[in-house]
Amino acid sequence: MAVSIDDVRRVAALARLELSSGEQERLTTELSRILDYMEKLNELDTDGVEPTAHLTPDASVFRADERERFEALRELLSQAPDLRENYFRVPRIID
Repeated sequence: MAVSIDDVRRVAALARLELSSGEQERLTTELSRILDYMEKLNELDTDGVEPTAHLTPDASVFRADERERFEALRELLSQAPDLRENYFRVPRIID
């Protein structure tokens, strides 16, 4: 599929890009080559190939999310400079 220089100018205008004439010509050639390659990929026989979102099986590598009791809670709370009913009190920063 051939891309014209007008196509490049139109896309550049939509993207609000200022391209020199040399850049426009280079992009015309490069975009045409990219689209030609995509056309070549469309020639491949993909019948019987299931669509995939990932190349590898989607499996969690993390451990199961299980609740557990934090044994050192009292020790942690004992280090707080200002504590009220198991909550840390901090100075007010917003009035």
